[in-house]
Amino acid sequence: MVSRSVIACCHTLLEKNLTISFAESVTTGKLIYDFSSVPDCGKILKGSIVCYDASVKQELFKISEEIIEKYTPESQEVTRLLADGLKRLMPADIIVAVTGLASPGGSESPEKPVGTIFVNGYIKQKAWMTRLYFEGSPDEIIAQTSDAIASILLDELTKLH
Repeated sequence: MVSRSVIACCHTLLEKNLTISFAESVTTGKLIYDFSSVPDCGKILKGSIVCYDASVKQELFKISEEIIEKYTPESQEVTRLLADGLKRLMPADIIVAVTGLASPGGSESPEKPVGTIFVNGYIKQKAWMTRLYFEGSPDEIIAQTSDAIASILLDELTKLH
């Protein structure tokens, strides 16, 4: 079931005639799925690139192995570079890149526990970023991430003229 915030965000994008694209790691396609589930939203969606494995971040998004090793694939720094790469690969009015840890086995640490999510993007040319934290199963963390991203975008979109 798609959250109210995703539906409201999609309707606002439609009203403002804006497009959106995603670079998804931790959400593994959930963002594009949620946004595409709202009627008439094919008009706003450019697409999504699921870049779960670090090799995709390196090869497709041209993020160096050194950067990934230094910061980890699930980091604010790598997420910012994904957003920048997405602008080049799939231009849209709204760019959203997301990485994070929904389950154990990644780069979790006491400072970055499972449930930590990094989001970077652009609304028009204005960059934005946030770090989120959620608890629950992997599915619950990913669902909360989708809902939070839609809420953040909706808040920012209401400020646009």
